[in-house]
Amino acid sequence: MAHVTIELRKKPNKQGLFPLAVRITVNRCQKYRQFGVNIKLGDWDDNKKLVKASHPNADELNELISAKLLESRKRLNELKSSDKNTPVFKPKKRPKKKISNYFDVAQEFLDEIEAQGNYNRLSTEKAYISYIKQFHKSDKLPFESIDVSFLKKLKGYLKKYHSLKLTSILNVLVQIRTLFNRAIEKKLVKEKYYPFGKGMNKIKIKFPQTKKVGLIKEEVLELESLTDLSAGEQHALNVWLYSFSFAGMRISDVLKERWSHFQNGRLYYSMGKNNKLVSLAIPSKVLEILKQYEHDKRHPDDFVFPELKKADLNCERDIQRKIKVGNKKINDYLGVLAAKAGIEKKLTMHIARHTFGHIAGDKIHPKKLQKLYRHSDIQTTMNYQANFIHSEADEALDSVVNF
Repeated sequence: MAHVTIELRKKPNKQGLFPLAVRITVNRCQKYRQFGVNIKLGDWDDNKKLVKASHPNADELNELISAKLLESRKRLNELKSSDKNTPVFKPKKRPKKKISNYFDVAQEFLDEIEAQGNYNRLSTEKAYISYIKQFHKSDKLPFESIDVSFLKKLKGYLKKYHSLKLTSILNVLVQIRTLFNRAIEKKLVKEKYYPFGKGMNKIKIKFPQTKKVGLIKEEVLELESLTDLSAGEQHALNVWLYSFSFAGMRISDVLKERWSHFQNGRLYYSMGKNNKLVSLAIPSKVLEILKQYEHDKRHPDDFVFPELKKADLNCERDIQRKIKVGNKKINDYLGVLAAKAGIEKKLTMHIARHTFGHIAGDKIHPKKLQKLYRHSDIQTTMNYQANFIHSEADEALDSVVNF
């Protein structure tokens, strides 16, 4: 669906005037195109989408608005009728400029992520760059200025003024390290200025070990036995149990499940993280969950769960946004369910994977777990599962202290 209208942009220019722009909406994706008209906020009628009579050139500006609307609609119709494969929105061309500092390389980095359609990561990386700009208080940051002293002060700033945890602070440093390596490769900075590595005059990025805590079998049973749940609570529980039953399937893959993925008692799907094809037998508990959603099945290839039923499948940004919003809502409900079940651990969708690993322990051969986890490398499986295997250490400790 396409729509064209006039909007007053909310960010004023240096004179305190607000620009008018044509807003073009195609399949929920939007583009704004300014045409050089800036007015006071009080001179705009947002309901009528016209300049008020209080403006001295109201008539001329409203005529220009009508002309711009007509021009944009005509151009949009021409594009739609000429070739269905012609994109309505062409990629935005940025003017070429000399790349000389951190924020220039950062913008190239963001453009690549956006081109890949990874909008969740794009949002995260933009936030990191924003933190650095706020700290540096300038749009110009030479790589030579990013030394050990700069990085230590940045760490303190992020903790004090943004209340970031250590892991988040280290992720900001990882971005800086990544872009510094790019700059060295492009010969924008000499390697001698590289501030990362081992030694007294270097910064070493070492992430702390995270504690992976899953539910025990009895806690899962408590969740399954809950009754008198609201529709939202029941849906959240279903999605969590579905993920757990498939060895902790990621929420993005769960919400993308279609009825066509189920054939001959098996689930066939492609993992979103690496496009790896997966085939798993459908547990009986999953079959019971699926029955609760059959009434909303519109066609054989419809989504099982409701979060993406209204998504614009031609707009990856819209898909990722709906998954993110759906995940947050589900996690909110899971917090309520944990309280009802008397579970003190933080219950989220990600905990479904830890729960499977905790209950599996050392009962399943690593090769089988590797296939269930969809890991490419057996060592990844071994390292992950080591978080949940404590029996040997417990027995060794017991053999020494119990005498």
